[in-house]
Amino acid sequence: MSGIVAIGLMFVARGVLVGVTGDARVPLPSTIESVSPVPDAEQALAQSDVVVDLPTGYTGVLIIDGIEIETVDLSELQSQPVEPGAQVSIPPVTVFEPGNHTLTYSPSANGPVDRFDSGLHRIEVVYWLIKDGPSRTRSFTWQFNVI
Repeated sequence: MSGIVAIGLMFVARGVLVGVTGDARVPLPSTIESVSPVPDAEQALAQSDVVVDLPTGYTGVLIIDGIEIETVDLSELQSQPVEPGAQVSIPPVTVFEPGNHTLTYSPSANGPVDRFDSGLHRIEVVYWLIKDGPSRTRSFTWQFNVI
């Protein structure tokens, strides 16, 4: 009986050691720190936000299921005058946060992508060094499945 338990524990330990999950499933380019939903996710939610974390000095645009989503710099939105107690209105576009160099798109009823229907979805991020401008772009594509 002890031998069977030992063999079972060895299989569990081996599975943990060789198992690959999350960002490790699809190697990200060195210029992308993380993406969400994770590449090849099998059970993403219909209202999942798309987030790309770029290194310092980069910006870009998101293309979701073939639709290029306009990108707005959060610092530009914050520079608009706002009445005391009011909140800044964020349009249903990709928001670039210059402080942490992230691109974020939240599906919205007023946006170009209102939700992710069941099935496979393809995301492409086209990104570049801010100082070089969009003339020298790179891209990374991944997909995820919505249940």
